Amino acid sequence: MSVMDFDARLAPYAAHSSKSRGRRHLEAPAGSRSEFQRDRDRIIHSTAFRRLEYKTQVFLNHEGDLFRTRLTHSIEVAQIGRTLARSLQLNEDLVEATALAHDLGHTPFGHVGQDVLNECMKDFGGFEHNLQSLRVVDQLEEHYGAFDGLNLTFETREGILKHCSLNNARELGELGQRFIERSQPSLEAQLTNLADEIAYNNHDIDDGLRSGLLSMAQMEEVELFARHRHAVEARYPGLPGRRALYETIRLMITQMTADLVETSATLIAQAAPRHIDEVRAAPPLIRFSSQMRAETTALKRFLYANLYRHFQVNRMRVKASRIVRELFDGFLQDPVLLPQDYQVEGDPQGQARKIADYIAGMTDRYAIREHRRIFSLDHF
Repeated sequence: MSVMDFDARLAPYAAHSSKSRGRRHLEAPAGSRSEFQRDRDRIIHSTAFRRLEYKTQVFLNHEGDLFRTRLTHSIEVAQIGRTLARSLQLNEDLVEATALAHDLGHTPFGHVGQDVLNECMKDFGGFEHNLQSLRVVDQLEEHYGAFDGLNLTFETREGILKHCSLNNARELGELGQRFIERSQPSLEAQLTNLADEIAYNNHDIDDGLRSGLLSMAQMEEVELFARHRHAVEARYPGLPGRRALYETIRLMITQMTADLVETSATLIAQAAPRHIDEVRAAPPLIRFSSQMRAETTALKRFLYANLYRHFQVNRMRVKASRIVRELFDGFLQDPVLLPQDYQVEGDPQGQARKIADYIAGMTDRYAIREHRRIFSLDHF
């Protein structure tokens, strides 16, 4: 199949593989695959992708085998994203690649790890997990003889970089220009961002109830959940709890995705972009309706107050914070504790960044073991 065949079914304003802005290092065509399929395959085979299996989403990996991890979350985002892309005639392969890569730079212990590492790096340029994901695919993965990183296309790299400070954007050349100009990324990047939101909002409910940190009575305080819960009860009276919950979440995801497709299709039709460059110059075109946005915002606020800041989750946050901070401080004070590849002589800024790379690349359990090896008197 030729590259043009992959693009034939896409809308003119979608990201076409045949019109990609290319890779940082020139390579021969991907043969039977589109360029975005090649990106996806490189991401799946990367070391950083495998490590996502043991990185926290909300609950520490060792707290239970049924809770989501960064890996399962990324797969769920890719599934939702492909469905949305197909409905809007966008590039499913680009959405999938972006979804699978969007958390590659995430630290162990979820957002607390990121927050603490950013504090530790405040005198050395800070730490942004989206920028770290880009750093992983551009520099840190070591697979190929001709270049560092995975040498992904501009469009996949653009989708990975969801947020970026202006200072960092100025260092990224063409890729950072949209943050300076306040222009938009591709529709595929916009869509993946909202597929991420749909996935974590709904699946954190599932994990929260499964863990016992949330109750069904609490969840019924949220209008979006209560409405679909009652619809399930009316259709399937007496349905057992786990199945009723699954049906409720399934209906929520269905409504969110349908709302996003309908709203976005209307906005795209009104803007009538003829190609991707006109998408970049337009306002965001992949959006929820105002009513759905209000309901999802209320859901996020509920989860923040009742799940992400639950006292049992806070206990994990405090422990994780201490582990990340003590590892960073210990490595910065005594770089000889680091593997040789992460030691930098005569460059405090460079040394701090290498420490951030080392810690961000750790899984939850590796960070716990590394902390124990360095600081526990029981380990010699």
